[in-house]
Amino acid sequence: MKETCLLCLMFLFCCKSNQIGLTVSPSRSQFFRGESVNLTCEDEGWTLRRNTSGETRSQCEEWGSGDGLSCNISSLLTWDSGVYWCEFGGGGASSMVVNISVSGGSVILQSPVLPVMEGHDLTLSCQSKTPPSNPSAAFYKDGSFIRTEPTGHMTLQHVSRSDEGLYKCHIRDHGESPSSWISVSEKPSTISALLHIWLPAVCVGSVVLLMSLVLILWKCLQKKSKEEPPPDDITYSHVNIRSSGSGPPPSRDDITYSHVNIRSSGSRPPPSRDDITYSHVNIRSAGSRPPPSRDPPSDPSVIYSSVR
Repeated sequence: MKETCLLCLMFLFCCKSNQIGLTVSPSRSQFFRGESVNLTCEDEGWTLRRNTSGETRSQCEEWGSGDGLSCNISSLLTWDSGVYWCEFGGGGASSMVVNISVSGGSVILQSPVLPVMEGHDLTLSCQSKTPPSNPSAAFYKDGSFIRTEPTGHMTLQHVSRSDEGLYKCHIRDHGESPSSWISVSEKPSTISALLHIWLPAVCVGSVVLLMSLVLILWKCLQKKSKEEPPPDDITYSHVNIRSSGSGPPPSRDDITYSHVNIRSSGSRPPPSRDDITYSHVNIRSAGSRPPPSRDPPSDPSVIYSSVR
């Protein structure tokens, strides 16, 4: 039963592990130096790690504060720029990697921290550390000018894989933002979407069915063990008790019983030899012993149906 429960837990974990992710609050990839950010793994047992220019696979206690699942960096520095992810155990599974960039300048590009799904709209905002008198901003992709937006916000409608690339913005008299990579994820097919919706339900249902079958089997085995007769209630289909050699003549023990039932019920003692009915008895002599007497014994409690 313990092994079955462990298997069920592992099965539930497998169904759930693909949904584990990393959330960033506020949800953007660029920050000003001195701002704060909170990063959270979405389930227990996962550890937040990061790679920066000076660290590799470092954990939250080395650069932030948190309770295991969540980690807070109260005052970001430029060397906090890097990739962050959640990892389970010794690295057997990991979440999607998130890029965070900390700028020491006066302009940042506010862009999604996670990939944008194909067909959705993408909005980019150019933000300065001090409010500009003219919020107009110019946007660039892979170093090439796209257009200037007077509001400082640019929206790309119905993005596709061709919209992936490095984006940055520029505000006049304030400066230029660092570049951020914008990823576009493939739109899931109808089958994939249905699997994403129904997979957790299928996993839970399978576990319930498995546990039900194990419980039914266990009850059947318990019932069968209760129906087995006690060891005293034994039926012997054929019993041969013979003597050989030059021993004494056969006694009553040298008898062949064609069917013997020895039963006890309750707390009564087992029946004695006088309480036995013999349906067929052969009394034979072995070796040079004299033949048995044909005179029946005077024991009135023994019934002989046929004697030869």
